[in-house]
Amino acid sequence: MSETDQSIVVEGVPTFPEVLQHVVRPTDPVIGTVVESRVCTKSKKAAGFVRHIEIDVSGTALEGAWVSGQSFGVVPPGLTEAGKPHKLRLYSIAAPTGGETGDGTIISTTLKRVVDEHWEDHTLFQGLCSNYLADLQIGDKVHLTGPAGKRFLLPADPAAHNYIFIATGTGIAPFRSMLGDLVKLGMPSRVDLIMGVPYESDLLYDEDFKELAEDYPGRFHYRTAISRHTTPGQPKKLYVQGRLQEDASVLVEILKSDRTLIYICGIAGMELGILQTLAGVLDPKSLSQYLTIDPEIGTDPGRWNRKMIPRTLKPTKRMFLEVY
Repeated sequence: MSETDQSIVVEGVPTFPEVLQHVVRPTDPVIGTVVESRVCTKSKKAAGFVRHIEIDVSGTALEGAWVSGQSFGVVPPGLTEAGKPHKLRLYSIAAPTGGETGDGTIISTTLKRVVDEHWEDHTLFQGLCSNYLADLQIGDKVHLTGPAGKRFLLPADPAAHNYIFIATGTGIAPFRSMLGDLVKLGMPSRVDLIMGVPYESDLLYDEDFKELAEDYPGRFHYRTAISRHTTPGQPKKLYVQGRLQEDASVLVEILKSDRTLIYICGIAGMELGILQTLAGVLDPKSLSQYLTIDPEIGTDPGRWNRKMIPRTLKPTKRMFLEVY
């Protein structure tokens, strides 16, 4: 390892690769072809409908243009009530750099159908793009843009860091992507993945992650948090921050390391509980590696609220948030 590499590890601040962005714009999307669409929950009787969708982009400007952690856009067909084209929706890429087949041709994402009620009149609400994508069959065409994103990425030197990945629901997509890249490198670092879902049946890519933990013992650690029921391995209900608390005896030592980076992806609001838990399990010096706290709001995490992020609770360059 060079002196430059050593300084990166000691300071703990990652450097990132230069990546392509917006190669394909919404005004001129490319056409991809669906080649795979399958349920990716642990059980087909899961509370939500979540699918892993793969799209062939060979021969387009998107081929080989993305890296793990980025997103791509989908332009749904049809017009709005105002007669204008629908705006694109962004989806996290679930495929590693090089895609599902390694040659840059197959991009993928993790998609949950949005089905709900309008609270005002109790009529059915269905997410436009999520249901459009979930309905697509093998061979169907879809208009795509991208890639997007330049910060929620693996560092330029992945082996120089350890990782704590925290995901809820389809927020698992970029971590599946990044783990694919780390596997290509022989899993050179320690990775702790915390996956949070309401029910055990909702766990995504569960068998894949269990297999990965068996293939890389001591390197990859798969931790789950089930929030609405208990399991034989989890005697009380836990959100992701609860799993962080429960496993603190191990994770605190990892968090104190100058090598460690934290990535958080999932439903908006989850980040506050994670920050509060970090403040509870880490000493002030260790916490400051990941979070800068404005003196005016105080150090009592019980008084923090989500509106303080990122104005007065500012993640450092060793913590990465992507919530929706």
